[in-house]
Amino acid sequence: MHEDLEKVKLLARDLRDRKEFPRSPRATLAGYVLAARAVDKCRAVLVDLHGEYHSNCPLDQRWLNFAEIDYGDFRSLVASGANDDEIAEWIEEHAKKRPRAEIVAWNNKERDLRLSDLPHELQEYMENYIHRYVPRNRVVYHWFDVYDLEEQRI
Repeated sequence: MHEDLEKVKLLARDLRDRKEFPRSPRATLAGYVLAARAVDKCRAVLVDLHGEYHSNCPLDQRWLNFAEIDYGDFRSLVASGANDDEIAEWIEEHAKKRPRAEIVAWNNKERDLRLSDLPHELQEYMENYIHRYVPRNRVVYHWFDVYDLEEQRI
């Protein structure tokens, strides 16, 4: 196990003190938005480089629930030291089998999701989150924009 965590550490981004950020929620892995970001956060949590980031948060759960992937199984795979290609292959094998058009439609729906479309408790959470992390002169309409603005991608 120790050897596996060493592999994870080599692949992990240091999310402490905002030195690095997880990939954009828009980035795809195995054809899914949110998956690459979930991998980055999981790796960081496993080797204690996560700072304020969390694995299996509501954002990660949107992808895990759609793909019908168990978080414990996903976490075990990431903890094995698997690289992105190996993780993508595993996702393709373990995710619910869907036509590509359905996955693309889900990706686009997630990319377009507005803050007002979120559950009320998540809207309330995001109100405080945006105030804390998004530059004051930036208007946020879409959920993914929150992270891309905060992490200086847009």
